[in-house]
Amino acid sequence: MNVMTSGRTDQADTLRQLARSLKGKRIAVPLHAKESRERKGVRVISVTSGKGGVGKSNVVANLAIALAKMGARVLVIDADLGVGNIDVLLGLSPPYTMNHVLSGEKSLEEIIVSGPAGIKLVPAGSGIQEYTSLGQYERLRLISELDRLEEDFDIVIIDTEAGISENVTYFTTAAQEIVVVASPEPTSITDVYALIKLLATRYGEHRFKVLVNMVKDSKDALEVFARLSNVTSRFLDISLDYLGCVLWDEKLVESVKRQRAVFEMYPDSMASICFANLARRVNANAGENRSKGNIQFFFRQKFAPALGLEGL
Repeated sequence: MNVMTSGRTDQADTLRQLARSLKGKRIAVPLHAKESRERKGVRVISVTSGKGGVGKSNVVANLAIALAKMGARVLVIDADLGVGNIDVLLGLSPPYTMNHVLSGEKSLEEIIVSGPAGIKLVPAGSGIQEYTSLGQYERLRLISELDRLEEDFDIVIIDTEAGISENVTYFTTAAQEIVVVASPEPTSITDVYALIKLLATRYGEHRFKVLVNMVKDSKDALEVFARLSNVTSRFLDISLDYLGCVLWDEKLVESVKRQRAVFEMYPDSMASICFANLARRVNANAGENRSKGNIQFFFRQKFAPALGLEGL
């Protein structure tokens, strides 16, 4: 046996051992889509974008707070594992981050911190390159940790990093619902299309919701959506739904400077009204995409066969 083959065997053995050790810790996963649909489960929403600078993390933070104020138990996962910043946006100083979970030092429960309106946050590490591309071992550990929290939350919102890295596609395809954030900039529209194309053609995703951020009015937002819809309808077999828009608001800029959520700091601002409307639309769409199952079911279908873990 050569060195490369031996390395792969050792890694697979390690993964199987981890899976078996976690099996007794509430990692029971439904093996069929029917079983998955019968479980209420947690609703998992991925918020992503084709490029940085479109205000995606601000959208996630304020949407989470708006949903919490409507009575939902919300968990936010900052999945930008290299330069996560939601904790900074909310003025939080977590002692531990996702890096401590992926390394095995802490459990997910131990690193979760509380934010405004009672939302919970899984903070990402910052300035650490090691986990900017998760391996199979880290993915298995993370999914098993998420499984333990399934009954504690109604909605999990994943804030991915921008772009089309492996971490982005992993967290995005593991969610039940995909929200892509675009801005009026032509480069944003181009990059969002590139992301949607990748997810559709390589990962079989066919349903996307579009949120247009930082626009002067709803007319501009609809124009952005129309441009994106026109190009996707010509080249891709997907469903593209308009989720809404968030208007440009100086109050939001001020809240960022003060490390506060605009929904908390200026609840009557234009941006906050937009986030309230967005939260209502998200709640209204609660029954959509549930046939995709929960995050654990998707993981088992997508990754377990490659690891030889189907029977666990």
